[in-house]
Amino acid sequence: MNNFIFENTTKVYFGKGCVKEYLSSLSNEYGNTVMLAYGGGSIKKNGIYHEVTEILKKAGKTIVEFPGIMINPTYDKVLEGAKLARKNHVDLLLGIGGGSVMDCCKAISIASRYDGDVWADFWARPGIFEFDPLPLGVIVTAAGTGSECNGGAVITNEELKIKTGRDYPKCNPKFALLDPVYTYSVPKNQMVSGSFDILSHIMETYFSEPDENNVSDDIAEALMRNVIRNLRAAIQNPEDYTARSNLMWDATMAENRIIKLGKRTDFACHQMEHQIGAYIDCNHGAGLAVLHPVYYRHICQAGKTKFARFATEVWGIPAEGKSQSELAEAGVDALAAFIKEIGLPTTLRELGVTEQTDLKKIADSCIIVPGSYKKITHEEILEIFKECF
Repeated sequence: MNNFIFENTTKVYFGKGCVKEYLSSLSNEYGNTVMLAYGGGSIKKNGIYHEVTEILKKAGKTIVEFPGIMINPTYDKVLEGAKLARKNHVDLLLGIGGGSVMDCCKAISIASRYDGDVWADFWARPGIFEFDPLPLGVIVTAAGTGSECNGGAVITNEELKIKTGRDYPKCNPKFALLDPVYTYSVPKNQMVSGSFDILSHIMETYFSEPDENNVSDDIAEALMRNVIRNLRAAIQNPEDYTARSNLMWDATMAENRIIKLGKRTDFACHQMEHQIGAYIDCNHGAGLAVLHPVYYRHICQAGKTKFARFATEVWGIPAEGKSQSELAEAGVDALAAFIKEIGLPTTLRELGVTEQTDLKKIADSCIIVPGSYKKITHEEILEIFKECF
C-alpha cells in the first residue's frame, strides 16, 4: 500500500433514537445560539423539524433558521448563510438533511469566519486556515454523499458555471447523528440516486492503483456488495430498518477516508457530472448513473485486472471460460444492467440535456484529475458525453 496519514475527528452517534438521546447534551457543549440549516421543508412534514426544535428549546437554545438549501448548493446561498450566522453571532451550525445541506453548511462554516473572497481562496484553489471555522454538527436524513464524516463540500458557482469541491479536515462536523429511521420518508427516486452515489464513491476509489493486494480494495468490494444487496431490499420495503441502516453506514464508510488510504483514487466521472450539473442542475446520483458505464467502457481495458476482479468479486460472474478482457467488459455490463434494474436514467436526455446544450463547452470545462487507469482528454470526455446523449 502507498504511504498515508489518517485522521477523522467527527464523532458519530448511530442508531434508532440517537437524536433524542444525544442532541441536547451535544448542543450544550457550545454557546446559546444555534443556526438550524435545512432544505426545502420536508423535515417539517415528516416530524424531524419538530423533534429537533423541541430538544433545542428544552436545552434553552436560541434558534436561528436558515432554510431553502437547494440540491446543488450555490455560492450565493453560502454567502447568505454566512451573513446570517455573523449577524446573529451563531455559536453552533446544525445542518439537518442530506449531502447538499451538509456541504453548504461546511462552506458557511468557513465563510462566516473569513473576511476575504471565500471562493477564490478556498474553492478555486486549496485554502490555508489561520482561523477556526464555525463549529458544525449534522443530523443526516438521506444516505448518499457520506459528507457527515469528512470536510468535503461541493459548491456551485452559478456565475462562473463551475461546480467543484474541496475537502478540509478542519470542516469535519464536530458530531454526526445518524438515525436510519430518519431516512424512511425520503422519496424512492431520491433514495435510489443517493445509494448509487454511495456505489459511485466506492468505485471511484476502487478503480485506481495500486492493484496489488491491499486492505482498501478488500473493504471496497465488501461495501459494494452491501450497497447492491441492501438497495434491492430497500426498494422492496422502504422501511426495512436493516437495509436502511446498512445503506446509511455504507455512505459514511465510502467517504470517511478509510477506503481511500493508500489509493490514488479516480474521480473523473464525478468531475464530469459536476460540470453537467453546473450547467443543467441535474440530480447528482442520476447523472453518475448515466456516465459511469460509458466512462468505464472507455477505461476498462487499461485497468482490466481490477475490472475483471470487480466482475467476479462484486457481481459474482464466473471466471471460467472468460479472458480477463471479457471479464472486465462483463463487469461493466453488470453495472449497466443494475442501473436499469433500479430505475435510474441511462441517457443525458433523461437528465434534461438537449440538442441545444453545448456539450463541448461542458467537456472543456471539466477538470482533468489524475488517478484514472487511462489518461482522459477533453476530446474523449466530449465523446463520452455524446455516447451518453
